[in-house]
Amino acid sequence: MVNMERHHCSYAVILLLSLIIILGLVSFSLCFAAEFKRSKKEDLRFNGKLCYLAGSQGFDLGVAALVFLFIAQIIGNLLVCCKFRSRSHERGCKTKQPKIVIISLVLSWISFGVTVILLGAAASMSKSQPYGEGWLDGECYVVKDGIFLGSAILILITLGTTISSIIITIRRRQAEKEGRKVHAQAESA
Repeated sequence: MVNMERHHCSYAVILLLSLIIILGLVSFSLCFAAEFKRSKKEDLRFNGKLCYLAGSQGFDLGVAALVFLFIAQIIGNLLVCCKFRSRSHERGCKTKQPKIVIISLVLSWISFGVTVILLGAAASMSKSQPYGEGWLDGECYVVKDGIFLGSAILILITLGTTISSIIITIRRRQAEKEGRKVHAQAESA
């Protein structure tokens, strides 16, 4: 029965890891596409005092990339927390949390935060900017070249650090189980 539960848990972890990777890659792809669909300088209209910039598909693609990234980040962090939590219940309060996992999670959240700021600003600049309203203080702004691509690279960094923290947590937990198993066999012999 325990072996069957272990396989069920392994399949669930593999399924969740696959989902995180797919969501992250979709988010990366959407950012990549947004770079080519963003508003360009040539799209800017100026009538002497006021500016106008038509909306672009960069807005929709950027928002979708943010949603997929957010879902992947939450699922990944919940998975790490579940593995830490189940490990801490097995051993009581004396559980040591591996520093590399914590560092990896912190890096993941930092890159996630920077990505959200860059991608959020770039996506909102890609929205329609009517005459006299603009993006900020009535002025029109155009997303610079490479902002969406930079966000895409940050998404890969976020994805990599999140997945690495999950894998390290799972491996450490498996090593502890094997150690307890060997220790129990040695005591019974």
